[in-house]
Amino acid sequence: MKYELKNGWNTNIDKEIVFKFAEGYKDFLKVSKTERESVTEAVRLAELCGFKPLESFTALKEGDKVYAVNKLKGLIVAVIGSENISSGVNIVGAHVDAPRLDLKPNPLYEDGELAYFKTHYYGGIKKYQWGTIPLSLHGVVIKADGERVDIKIGDENDDVTFVITDLLPHLAQEQMKKSSSQVIEAEELNLLIGSMPLSGEEKDAVKANILSLLNEKYGICEEDFLSAELEIVPAANAKDVGFDRSLIGAYAHDDRVCAYPALMAALTTEACGKTAVCLLSDKEEVGSMGNTGAKSDFLKLILLELLDKTGEAATQLNLLRCLDRSHCLSADVNAAFDPNFPAPYEKRNASKINYGVAIAKYTGARGKSGSSDASAELMGKIRTLFNENEVLWHVAELGKVDAGGGGTIAQYIANLGVETVDCGVPVLSMHAPFEVVSKLDVYMAYKAFHSFYNN
Repeated sequence: MKYELKNGWNTNIDKEIVFKFAEGYKDFLKVSKTERESVTEAVRLAELCGFKPLESFTALKEGDKVYAVNKLKGLIVAVIGSENISSGVNIVGAHVDAPRLDLKPNPLYEDGELAYFKTHYYGGIKKYQWGTIPLSLHGVVIKADGERVDIKIGDENDDVTFVITDLLPHLAQEQMKKSSSQVIEAEELNLLIGSMPLSGEEKDAVKANILSLLNEKYGICEEDFLSAELEIVPAANAKDVGFDRSLIGAYAHDDRVCAYPALMAALTTEACGKTAVCLLSDKEEVGSMGNTGAKSDFLKLILLELLDKTGEAATQLNLLRCLDRSHCLSADVNAAFDPNFPAPYEKRNASKINYGVAIAKYTGARGKSGSSDASAELMGKIRTLFNENEVLWHVAELGKVDAGGGGTIAQYIANLGVETVDCGVPVLSMHAPFEVVSKLDVYMAYKAFHSFYNN
């Protein structure tokens, strides 16, 4: 049988279903600008579908729907199947963090009678893309008395916004001689937040006014920044792109464009053979480190709890048996072929917009460094599964062999013994403040993950 790529719009796809699913995804993006917000919204959606906290169960049976939150930044959603947990589970794993700017611990300063926040970029970004665009501030502040203050400023139409300024072309002759990575340097990613001095203050009066406003509205003081997690993200919400509205432009498609379909597929899955597990993790953009990343023991902890509460011995042996017999789709995006910049792509093995989910047998860089490299047996299983369930799919690599490459959580899940392969949505302008995906591909991701949970 000849392997042929098919543009999904040339098949019998139901446009109305595709567009309806896309609206739900756009709504999710609007309230999920950070990993914390993504988990909060995912829990809300899970509870609407009848899922309950794992800790509320003393025993689990087939059909039970549970969730467990990892330190407000990660989440596992599971539907208990008829088979023993030790016989393996079906995992779809995505990440909910995204490239952004974080505030430094001591962010607030005044210079030239203007007030700024110092930032530290998170993940792989092109720094020049973050200048002169509307930005918003999201996160939490923990005050000295332990009170938590949630911050969300800059997304509503009547709200304030923030910006990183840039030189005008008339004065940028020297700047324009720099390489693109140095046009705006890391220490120049300073967020403009005000210009009005506080009456009666002689030194740093603008900074003093900002502190006064923050204290008035949120009850926080300058020292509270030391125990805060505040993120700078694009202020724009998701928008349809193109006259035909076939595309979605938004911040953080990488990787919420996979996290949302993975979640919704789990929420609409009924009990079958193997237990279905949706894993949403943090810190992928910086190597999946820490106690909320895919390298943490959170997945193992929850699997041990599932073993225990379904009546099996929660032993290391049963956990290892479970992992060894499990399968995982590492739900992460791929670099869609861009006709404007064809050079770094190898067209025969590049992902394409409107061609369904992209399966990456391996990721990594150059000589497959940092890759889990899925087996032929797993590739055959997924290929057959998707064909039987009318999932539009194609196989892709992330660019030419020596052009760069990238990584996902696949290698860390595979290191546990789980048969793992990458499967996700092709993205244009990946890691930019405004990325682009196809509505058709988003819906195909949902179909792919749903069929995987239920096989």
